Amino acid sequence: MKGEKSKNKVKKVISIILTLVFIICIIYLIIVKYNAKKNENMYLELYESMVIEPDETTTELANINDKFIEKIKELQQINEDVKGWIRIEGTTVNYPLLQTSDNDYYLTHNYKKEKSSYGSIFMKQEANLLENNSNVIIYGHNMRDEQMFNNLLKYKDKKYYQEHPTIKIFTDEQETEYKIVSVFNSKVFYEYEQNVFRYYQYNNFEDENKYNEYISNCKKIQLYDTGENVQYGEQLLTLITCEYSQENGRLIVIAKRS
Repeated sequence: MKGEKSKNKVKKVISIILTLVFIICIIYLIIVKYNAKKNENMYLELYESMVIEPDETTTELANINDKFIEKIKELQQINEDVKGWIRIEGTTVNYPLLQTSDNDYYLTHNYKKEKSSYGSIFMKQEANLLENNSNVIIYGHNMRDEQMFNNLLKYKDKKYYQEHPTIKIFTDEQETEYKIVSVFNSKVFYEYEQNVFRYYQYNNFEDENKYNEYISNCKKIQLYDTGENVQYGEQLLTLITCEYSQENGRLIVIAKRS
């Protein structure tokens, strides 16, 4: 009898534990979905505020872009860390571009400076869009619901690249187009690993040799040949997001200023 009572107690405890685990999982999924919808709605609201309504002054693309630049200036009144806007036509990449002195801050904050697991699309502290010799490194999370930089993973497919070969950056002064030149998988390396290509450490190119070294390393490990060549003096973009086929994996898209 005592043995049966003990077994029944164990079964009840296990049942309670499993029920609690189930409830916790459900709550977690609800929170995840809530945060996803909250982030999506926030950007939908932002997009609506950035839309340029056609009128007699916006019949040409140049005029539309000028008005969009004015919208960016308005956005900077909300947050001075907004340095521009990044857009890849036909993809979900269409976000304000942030930058601050703390490279970790916008991993966990949205453009309103609110805490968010989605973070923001942001430039590395050292990045300078005005320097021709610069490599503008831009980070964004790879979110499973295709928000933020998730769509970059589709560039593993050459056909996708061919359909979306350019990246646009708008600042409070101008629109700039960049042509994608290379796509590759890599990782963030541990300090003890030697003789590896740390693509994320190339912020500026002090000379032509450093520039060519960077491009050469990118081309060696690229997933396919885009047919685009680069030369010293052409500003570069390096877009980086997480890629889960390896530990500390990253997907990198390199583009040159047109």
